[in-house]
Amino acid sequence: MKFQFREKKVKLPGNVHAYAEKKVMKLERFFDEDAEALIVFSVEKNRNQVELTVHGAGTWFRASESTSDMFASIDAAVATIEGQIRKNKTRLARRLKQDAFVRSVQEETSFVVDTEEDLSIVRSKKFYFKPMTREEAVMQMNLLDHNFFAFRDEDNGGTFAVVYKRNDGGYGLIDDTE
Repeated sequence: MKFQFREKKVKLPGNVHAYAEKKVMKLERFFDEDAEALIVFSVEKNRNQVELTVHGAGTWFRASESTSDMFASIDAAVATIEGQIRKNKTRLARRLKQDAFVRSVQEETSFVVDTEEDLSIVRSKKFYFKPMTREEAVMQMNLLDHNFFAFRDEDNGGTFAVVYKRNDGGYGLIDDTE
């Protein structure tokens, strides 16, 4: 598993990184060797926050935990990810293709996030859109705890689509119709 560490508003000693790496390695049994983990450490209002994002086999898992102790935050984030995996293990096995946990080269598409009112682009991301069913996209959106998720709609010939959470608690779909 490959690791990336980021620190926001805090400078941590190396033993915290080593502890985080040791704990996240417990998740390696669910992924291939090429899985990636991004761990973001921050301190806000005397709370130690850890954001853990794990990407493996085309699936993203994300957890954010905040406690009074950085080590406890790491433990809680790893436990949250492990819970997500266990909760969705049957669903993932039933809905994903047999080779879903094997990483493949996918088409590169640009994803832009606009955060300023003057419409200037302040951040640009490149994202690989994996072909998946609409149900898989909804599950992936929920695993990431996002309000929307862009994907290639396997049910519609691989066209670009977006699922999103509606205010009434349901889900919506925006797709490319010809």
